[in-house]
Amino acid sequence: MSRTVTVGVDGSPESLAAAHWAAREAELRAAELRLVHAGDQPPHAYTPFGGEGVPSPGTDLCGRMLGEVAAALRHRHPALRITAEQIGGQPARVLPAAAGDAELLVLGSRGLGPAAGVLLGSMASAVVARTGRPVVLVRPDTGAAVGRPAPARPAAPHRQVVLGLDLYRPHDAVLEFAFDAASRRAAELRVVHGWSRPAHRSVADGGPGSTPADHLCDGLAETLRPWREKYPDVEVTQEAVVGTPGAHLVDASHGAALVVVGRKRRHGPLGPHLGAVAHEVLRLAAAPVAVVAHD
Repeated sequence: MSRTVTVGVDGSPESLAAAHWAAREAELRAAELRLVHAGDQPPHAYTPFGGEGVPSPGTDLCGRMLGEVAAALRHRHPALRITAEQIGGQPARVLPAAAGDAELLVLGSRGLGPAAGVLLGSMASAVVARTGRPVVLVRPDTGAAVGRPAPARPAAPHRQVVLGLDLYRPHDAVLEFAFDAASRRAAELRVVHGWSRPAHRSVADGGPGSTPADHLCDGLAETLRPWREKYPDVEVTQEAVVGTPGAHLVDASHGAALVVVGRKRRHGPLGPHLGAVAHEVLRLAAAPVAVVAHD
């Protein structure tokens, strides 16, 4: 089975930015790009790329939009294999299924401006909470023209990948994704652990002259050691910071190429939901955010 990156496209500027981000990611992974339009509604605020007038009744706007997005991406990425399809049903339910065996699912999310944005909407939140594969949410470039396939902010080799790490409950899936993302981008990996008070005596307590932060940093170094050995090309910086993890990750997202957070698979009375840290980062981050599910 070929490697695949799946992206949800609905014709909105944010989904077009997500499609361009996904195309670059598919190239980094030597994977196929799969464009998916979910649902039976016409594309969101769709304007034909060529500036034509209003299409005649009965025109397949979804198919037309997908075809134009695929054509624009093939022009920019001629070596990339791209497929496109429409699937019926509510996006919040069918997109997680469409991700299938894909390496990741990419979605667009609305932003409020260059400095502060809101990545999270009700549909995106539901998809992230229901998807077992890693999900990346992408903001549009604020200079994008509506209806045009404007790329997200370009990745650059010197930009960081930021990982929010729970030192007391580290998960291999989250660490693997973050180190792999940094390695593919030739980027530095910045690992952030937020804390408010010592929660585990074995990590936080120490001898005379030591501080909890010292031992948290020692714990981070020990947790990251096998991953540094597996990815020797990745330069890693680590920090244990006082305060809520979400706030520090939002701050670190400015200028970052990607922010990576984990999400524990959980179910509440109203269905799957996100944890507090993932929810805060998705709401406010200024960079694309990857949410990696784990048990």
